[in-house]
Amino acid sequence: MGVSIWSGVRERVEALARVDEARQVFGAWDLAGGRGHHFRFAQPLSEPEISEAEAQWGVSLPAEYRSFLLEVGAGGAGPGYGLSVLRRTDAGWLWSNVDRGLRHDYLGLPFLTGEERWRVLAEHDDRQPLQSGSDDEAYFAAYSAWMTAGDELFDRVTSGALTLSHGGCGYCYLLVLTGPERGRMWQDDRPGGGEFSPLGEPRTPVGFARWYLGWVEGAEIEARRPLRRPR
Repeated sequence: MGVSIWSGVRERVEALARVDEARQVFGAWDLAGGRGHHFRFAQPLSEPEISEAEAQWGVSLPAEYRSFLLEVGAGGAGPGYGLSVLRRTDAGWLWSNVDRGLRHDYLGLPFLTGEERWRVLAEHDDRQPLQSGSDDEAYFAAYSAWMTAGDELFDRVTSGALTLSHGGCGYCYLLVLTGPERGRMWQDDRPGGGEFSPLGEPRTPVGFARWYLGWVEGAEIEARRPLRRPR
């Protein structure tokens, strides 16, 4: 049996909690009233627990992320302000909210292709109401309804993807669960006027393991730098 890609990873990350310089790692410690992950993990899940969560939401978790839940932890320390935690609640299995409300009912839906995403967004833009005449009340009602539809579409564009981490100001990292892009990490910079785009190049997509292990290596490098003390 080969060595797991996650062998020793939990221990490496937890060791950073004992290094003062590691407080410099973005999202690790409390910042501006927010709570960092402090290099701590939730306990790993069992195979039956993960299967139960998958059955509840009609998804099949990509292998790299699934093995992480089994071997490292159900969430906690990770990129940005940490990984969303998968836990059993009174409502069943839920991933903790990492920035905005995660639509669990969208997780099993098909992940849109680039062409499909462009089409639905363009169709929404074409439906923007235009003010004509003096009936301001009717215009504002129509505009409000259009904006509400846009909020719903904002979530629909990321259907089939699990929000795993956020970096503040609404910026998020997502793992695609369905379709041809399944297993690939995407970055959502739309709240700041950016794009919703995949990590890596077309021929070298970034999966969960590459994304997470890259963060571990970066955190260890940051922890070796002299502590930046305020002057």
